[in-house]
Amino acid sequence: MNWSDYADPVSRLLGNWSSELNVYSVLLRYALAFVCAAVIGCERAHKRHSAGLRTFILVSIASVSAMLLDVYGSLLGISGQTMISGACLVGIAIISGNSFLYSSRNQIKGLTTAVALWQSAFIGLAFGGGFYTAALISFAAFLFCLSALPPMERGLIDRSNHFEVHLELKNVSHLQDFITTIRRIGLKIDDIELNPAYVHSGLSVYSVSFTITKVELKKYKKHSEIIEALGTLEYVSHIEEIL
Repeated sequence: MNWSDYADPVSRLLGNWSSELNVYSVLLRYALAFVCAAVIGCERAHKRHSAGLRTFILVSIASVSAMLLDVYGSLLGISGQTMISGACLVGIAIISGNSFLYSSRNQIKGLTTAVALWQSAFIGLAFGGGFYTAALISFAAFLFCLSALPPMERGLIDRSNHFEVHLELKNVSHLQDFITTIRRIGLKIDDIELNPAYVHSGLSVYSVSFTITKVELKKYKKHSEIIEALGTLEYVSHIEEIL
């Protein structure tokens, strides 16, 4: 079987020049990585995440450069040169790990963006290595996950028997009243944790985990409806679900 049988389908479509290491193939790889990263970066920036358009483009371009150096070093027979792309992935993983944080409401912020940065690096490496088909398929699947799956995920979460809320009571003395009300409507409290970020705010703020035990609530009520009803209690200053 010839090498051409294993060639990248997009490379075969474009011609042999795209699979070789020349000025035009290098420009093509950078251009494709730039466009894909820009699309993902725009999607993240539109949702006001910590990493936006420029960050995603820089990560993708850096990954293309790392892979091209590896490929070029391999052609020259330079030993140890293939470690550049691995070091690039480790560096981007460190950057990604520093891009998410815990908010004052015990919510993890930026986890999807951190993973997206890392995935952008893989896409950049694939383009840099001339694996156009794998890179484009990965990009399409990645974009689908970011844009199409959140509504489905939200629907599954909203129908779950377990959920967690950020609760602000007007006074600590109302906590027992809240617990009594919760049990009466068919919810079981799994955990209550005082939020230390609001100690000096004048409010009693908690993170509360619930399990829906009443059959009627399981069948007909979404989390949003339950939380809206709890928000009407006179001693509740604010309540919202922690996602």
